[in-house]
Amino acid sequence: MRVARGYSEATDRPHITRIPLSHLSIEVGHFDPYDIAGDIDRVKAEFRRLVPLVTAFNESARVQFGPDARVSTCHLIDDYFQPDTDPADILGKLLAAADETGLTIDYLARESGCWQTSRFLAGVPSGEPIPVAEMVAARIIAEPVPPDTGRRPPTAESGWLCNGRRSSEHEPVQAMRGRPYRPPEEFGRREHSIFLDVQLWSRQIVDGVAETRWSCPFLVAVWQLLRLGMLRYHGEPVVDPQPWRGEPWPRRWPEIPPVVQVNPAAQPFAAYRTLSMLPKLYIGIEHSVRLVLDHLDLDDDVVTQIIDSAADDQVPVTVSRKISDRLSHLLLDGS
Repeated sequence: MRVARGYSEATDRPHITRIPLSHLSIEVGHFDPYDIAGDIDRVKAEFRRLVPLVTAFNESARVQFGPDARVSTCHLIDDYFQPDTDPADILGKLLAAADETGLTIDYLARESGCWQTSRFLAGVPSGEPIPVAEMVAARIIAEPVPPDTGRRPPTAESGWLCNGRRSSEHEPVQAMRGRPYRPPEEFGRREHSIFLDVQLWSRQIVDGVAETRWSCPFLVAVWQLLRLGMLRYHGEPVVDPQPWRGEPWPRRWPEIPPVVQVNPAAQPFAAYRTLSMLPKLYIGIEHSVRLVLDHLDLDDDVVTQIIDSAADDQVPVTVSRKISDRLSHLLLDGS
């Protein structure tokens, strides 16, 4: 896999464009595109129970950040693993359901935009795609396991990332010499380990060409970084939300910008903090996301810029340098 850092060398640092930031970005649910197409009543039922929750967190934000607190909502559509769906059908039904139930969705995003994005000019893709997933993958720093025997390939080769020392079950042993089983061990554990080993990508051959297939946890980690405004490409934001003015949706996902602003009055897409309201079935993915974020060496200029912006806000905000500290979740019963 070709891994490109996607930023710049320290000897030629570009200007880091400052982006507008909300105080809080709320992700309002997540649905399988086939469910949206085939079971819209279930979507409406979920949206109805989200409405009072969104209202409550808006009020909480005003208490925390003042009466002018900036809160935006977003919804991520899975067009990466399900690219054969019809965006005109999916997005039309989703927005109609939100309108009927009184749920405000400010931004729609495509999960493929967490893999790669394109600049859009006048609603048309322009220039070479930006390899967002590769950029983030190049920032991963796995924790070394002492002593490092080299038996397990590094993350950059294997596509696996863990929070400790793996078990000895599959390690080769010398002939005629047994070795007792060593269980996995979490680094930094309190007393007992909660060991997590996450697959970030896999490689497959498509038409004779090696292709990287990114995992859901890794793409969601990128999604969180986009919502936090943490990614730049040659100093410019990786995504620039494009306005939707009610025109017909294209019938192909790549013709839709990675992030679309569907509410003209929306506060900024990116925010100092994120809140994801999701069904409990995503708890494993969200645990994995935090692991990925905790192993990233992000651009320090971008991190510092956002911390400074928060401190200079109308109501000063304290922003942690640790990215996973800026994430919150509300896990809901049901699917």
